Amino acid sequence: MPIRFPSKPGLVAYLTAGDPDLETTRKIALAAIDAGADVIELGVPFSDPLADGPVIQRASERALKPGASGHGTRLRDVLALAAELRRDRAEAGLVIFSYFNPILRFGLERFCAAAEAAGVDGVLVTDMIPEETGGYLSLLEQHHLVPIFLAAPTSPDARLEQIAAVSKGFVYAISRTGITGTRDSVASDAKQLVDRLRRYTTLPIAVGFGISNAEHFAAVGEFADAAVIGSAIVQIIEAAEPEEAPNSVARFIKGLRTPVLQAR
Repeated sequence: MPIRFPSKPGLVAYLTAGDPDLETTRKIALAAIDAGADVIELGVPFSDPLADGPVIQRASERALKPGASGHGTRLRDVLALAAELRRDRAEAGLVIFSYFNPILRFGLERFCAAAEAAGVDGVLVTDMIPEETGGYLSLLEQHHLVPIFLAAPTSPDARLEQIAAVSKGFVYAISRTGITGTRDSVASDAKQLVDRLRRYTTLPIAVGFGISNAEHFAAVGEFADAAVIGSAIVQIIEAAEPEEAPNSVARFIKGLRTPVLQAR
């Protein structure tokens, strides 16, 4: 089943799990849901990211740094956090956002079973491509997890059709080429990409990469089903004291939604 967005545009909030620590991530996620986030993407920190810009790279470095427990944030910690969030906010969508390497090391079947037990809805593996999804897709289906894939403006139509065919939760449309990070405007490529994807899927389409303020959020809502906010939220967390981060993120999310609601 697709992940639902009750109001348009839906809001997907990305958090790097363990930045600045797991307990603070839990509080931020709860505050984000209460402020209006429909889906929480829990990012598994990774030491060698390909698509992440400087803001999320720094967040991963902080999350991976050994703490009082003697180790940095690991995949099993992210799954435990997901279970806590599912217990406390049953209505929210939960997505594990990861590169494949941590999952491969953990064990794909073990990961799928643990994610299902934690109440996770979907999985987005940034470096997973349609040609390599055979065993991956079947295991996700067995454990009632929906696969989410990235689609880029540079993808030809045949590629978008492939991506749409293997997607089940929603399709993540990258608004521009390059890495994550805040931008001054929503790229014109984003609408064109969403229009092209609509030919091949009836799933919700969420636009991400560079969505960082209320103007961007409203603009995306004109042509897509949801916006993914990542770097802007992680930047707020980076700048705030840990005890203030949940409130700071909640204020930001409310600030995204309020102008859209007032315009109706």
